[in-house]
Amino acid sequence: MLASGFAAAARPVSAQTIQTDVKGLTAGEIEFSTPDRAIPAYHAMPETGGPFPIVLVVQEIFGVHEHIRDVCRRLAKVGYLAIAPELFVRQGDVSTLTDVQQILKEVVARVPDKQVMGDLDAAVGWATALGRGNPGWLGITGFCWGGRITWLYCLHNRTVKAGVAWYGRLAGQETELTPRHPLDIAAKLSVPVLGLYGGADAGIPQETVTRMREALAKGSSASEIFVYPDAPHAFFADYRPSYRKQAAEDGWERMLAWFKSHGVEAPAVEG
Repeated sequence: MLASGFAAAARPVSAQTIQTDVKGLTAGEIEFSTPDRAIPAYHAMPETGGPFPIVLVVQEIFGVHEHIRDVCRRLAKVGYLAIAPELFVRQGDVSTLTDVQQILKEVVARVPDKQVMGDLDAAVGWATALGRGNPGWLGITGFCWGGRITWLYCLHNRTVKAGVAWYGRLAGQETELTPRHPLDIAAKLSVPVLGLYGGADAGIPQETVTRMREALAKGSSASEIFVYPDAPHAFFADYRPSYRKQAAEDGWERMLAWFKSHGVEAPAVEG
């Protein structure tokens, strides 16, 4: 079961937080099966019509809390079937933890990339079996921790039409659970990924972004990286002080345009 509201470590929530209603949508928590257990997820899609393009929405370190659910509703409002699986469910409930370092050490560091790839595959299977989503129009987007996963999933599942990674970590230590990072796989990508990064992100140096661009140029995916010079990390997170309205809104439009130009196109939605 998904936690309600915002994760404890993400509070207090900013007054500028965007709240998207469910008018004209089918939205809520669901579960889908994997070989070892059921996975809770949040989904949203237009109430009528379909089949719709499927967009996987990959969480930050705070799990599938209210911000990620709202992103799903925003995507549904423009014609997508969006699904956000709770990818930490086996390792722990991050929603009740108040310390970011505790979340990283006790939960996030214990999540294997291989497990995440399988759960995302299963989420696509659920959306397909529902009959309201078209796996031929599959996209993925993710934020922070989910941004890194977006790059990796686009190598793992080559049926993805396009990905959009928001300030996902590009380099890191090779471990048994995280054997590769975006820099390691950039030249091997065939799926086009748009990376949206902040020039003032203290955790992702611009030198690393430059190296990622160079690595992508050696491949054939036609992936791109766009940097907002003055934006910090988590500039899309409207519930946090890091939010930068202009960069966030521009990034959202760039994401939708990227999806559309690469075959993840939502049909026109009335109302």
